[in-house]
Amino acid sequence: MKDRLTAFGPDFPFAFDDWLEHPEGLGAIPSDALGSEVAVVGAGVAGMVAAYELMKLGLKPVVYEVGRIGGRLRSEPFDAAPHIVAELGGMRFPKSGTALWHYIDLLGLETRDFPNPLTPAAPTTVIDLEGHSFFAESASDLPGVFAEVSDAWHRALDEVAHLSEIQAAMIRKDSSAVREIWQQLVDDWDDRTFYDFVATSPAFADLSFRHREIFGQVGFGTGGWDSDFPNSMLEIFRVVMAGFEEDQHFIVGGAEQVPRGLWNHAPDNIAHWEPGTTVASLHSGAPRPGVTGIRRAGSQLEIEDRWGQTRTYPAALLTVQSWLLTTSIDVEETLFSQKVWMALDRTKYMQASKTFVMVDRPFWKEIDPQTGRPKMSMTLTDRNTRGTYLIDNGDDEPGVIVLSYAWQADAMKVLAMTAGERAELAIETLEAIYLNTDLRGHIIGEPITVSWEADPHFLGAFKGALPGHYRYNRRMHSHFMQAEMPAEQQGIFLAGDDVSWTPGWAEGAVHTALNAVWGIANTFGGRTSPDNPGPGDVYADIGPIELPDE
Repeated sequence: MKDRLTAFGPDFPFAFDDWLEHPEGLGAIPSDALGSEVAVVGAGVAGMVAAYELMKLGLKPVVYEVGRIGGRLRSEPFDAAPHIVAELGGMRFPKSGTALWHYIDLLGLETRDFPNPLTPAAPTTVIDLEGHSFFAESASDLPGVFAEVSDAWHRALDEVAHLSEIQAAMIRKDSSAVREIWQQLVDDWDDRTFYDFVATSPAFADLSFRHREIFGQVGFGTGGWDSDFPNSMLEIFRVVMAGFEEDQHFIVGGAEQVPRGLWNHAPDNIAHWEPGTTVASLHSGAPRPGVTGIRRAGSQLEIEDRWGQTRTYPAALLTVQSWLLTTSIDVEETLFSQKVWMALDRTKYMQASKTFVMVDRPFWKEIDPQTGRPKMSMTLTDRNTRGTYLIDNGDDEPGVIVLSYAWQADAMKVLAMTAGERAELAIETLEAIYLNTDLRGHIIGEPITVSWEADPHFLGAFKGALPGHYRYNRRMHSHFMQAEMPAEQQGIFLAGDDVSWTPGWAEGAVHTALNAVWGIANTFGGRTSPDNPGPGDVYADIGPIELPDE
């Protein structure tokens, strides 16, 4: 459907979905460059999208991975039932993320509506605030104050951010109109927070602090709680404008199937390589070890792995968490300008924790005879669990409960706790909300938990830009445009959540991977079809707005 909202900007209004779907493909590499090796450091969704597309162009991606394929799309199986997974990273994917869905559909993965609060997939929700619980099948079942908060939020977005107008431009893929609206918002809001928007927007002006407090506890859409309040408002605008908080789906069997599927998928159209070639087959089935050093070696880039083995490449793509480039990986300083180093090092990450249990069946659908309501519902609360989600795998299959999904300070509160301690804390909270539910009696096996900030290879769940970070983001995002860079800085590319304008959403990581594919192909003398120009071909015309440094 061409007349629907997609992630067409707002920062870089380029139709990645159209570029991917065009019959001319992403371009062609000169014959003398076919088979050339390119290092791809990191096997998350950005790394695997890039490796897959580079292979299709006839280059040879050499993937390095310190852990396991998947990155922050990590689907952890429960020991007691390995076909049931806990989604430790990305778990819900909006239909407006059409570049990511290109690969979900390519791999033929089954998806279902994600059971977000107050959506038909839930189908019931409990909002628990200040010790009072409100049961709802739809938003209209909630007390009027919730409607007042929701109305103020939507009016503020239209009055201040021109949401309807910019989304209409995004739907018709009018890059000029998108940029015109976005320019003013960047000028006005780069140095202001999410809370500033809520506190000062005219739509909220006549409402009380209590309204802002409720908004912070319940959030907008499917998230955006008060843990996001210190972040740049531009980041919130982007998520809402792209429709990322709506029409979300989960991948049956786990989101990790996307990067793993691309590792093993043999494309129909491929240059240079024999039919049936996969990224896995180019590696004899496993990626190379993690990277510890990156240096310039003449016109080549030298990559050293954790076992001290070095190989040289004419180009390399780095998809790792940006802080690792200034800490645990020894990167030669001259490979990036000092302005880019500043951007990489100033990146701010969101802490996040999730705790899961598997239960014998989706018992929460059973009716509690004392209340006449389902035994449990999707839950939003000001208690320590914050968000609780119920994943129904079928009446005859174990269910999964995301006992707690929390960010920032709420995540840090449990950082030192074991999985069992976290589960116990969350269960005690839920028992206070659902008095007659024997949750403990349904749990199978051991809980699973994650704190991304404690993982030495990630150091956080995703980027969360602060006010004033627009320039840093632009430096990283535009890095694939290398024609005017000094020779010693060319040939090394950046991609991933850190580089994306929409961190925390796999769609943004895919965009950066495709930018890098264009840049790497260009390094080898590759060109796109005139009928299907790539992101670098149009960057001068529709690239992100540049704010002056002086």
